Amino acid sequence: MEENSKPIGIFDSGLGGLSVLKEAIKLLPYEDFIYYGDTKNAPYGTKSVNEIRKLTNSVVDFLLDKEVKAIVIACNTATSASVDELRKRYSLPIIGIEPALKPAVELNRKGKIIIMATTVTLSEKKFKNLMEKYKKDCNIVPLPCPGLMEFIESGNIDSLELEEYLKGKLNKFTDEQISSIVLGCTHYPFIKNKLSQIVGEHVPIIDGSMGTSMQLKRQLEKASLLNNRTVPGKLTIYNSLDTQEIIELSYKLISI
Repeated sequence: MEENSKPIGIFDSGLGGLSVLKEAIKLLPYEDFIYYGDTKNAPYGTKSVNEIRKLTNSVVDFLLDKEVKAIVIACNTATSASVDELRKRYSLPIIGIEPALKPAVELNRKGKIIIMATTVTLSEKKFKNLMEKYKKDCNIVPLPCPGLMEFIESGNIDSLELEEYLKGKLNKFTDEQISSIVLGCTHYPFIKNKLSQIVGEHVPIIDGSMGTSMQLKRQLEKASLLNNRTVPGKLTIYNSLDTQEIIELSYKLISI
């Protein structure tokens, strides 16, 4: 198989990376994609950095066996823990994701920029460096959200329980001006509507899916790896749980 005809691998600790996959398919409709969700080992955000690296390496090996031409780590936690090490080890393009703090800052709105993410993402050096870059100019508030990923992973994205969870996290900001909310986990875009109901539609909610997809396209162009056909590509989804239910839920979330 010619190098540019090979598929693109995208993976996440579960189903959240499907939000990145959706944007990548829109931007690169003629590419084949392989998505791997490691739901069996989710969440990554509660594990040690060494555990996350071990799991990430295992998924990367799986995708390399499928002869992918590029890999997108559509998981903020796995990116923080593993991307630098993986780039040193492999020559193919490896694209990570990080909280979309830059576009939030560029909105230049008054108030607090709230970054919702896993505890691991917020504690890793990669995020701290990112925050350090902008904290002089903005009021940035990291907001750890343990347990939120599990709502989305179970398909529970429109329940009273989820609403109560989010209110518990965000109600303390109701008397303060919110500039924007940055979604620092790829699972969270699936609950954007619920977040808007709580904080108001006037508050911008930003995630890194589009930026990551654009970086993927740039890297493929740079390496002359773009597929040159003119018919839509195909999507194959794998999951470590290996059940029909999780695969069906994955395709359902792609279509939302």
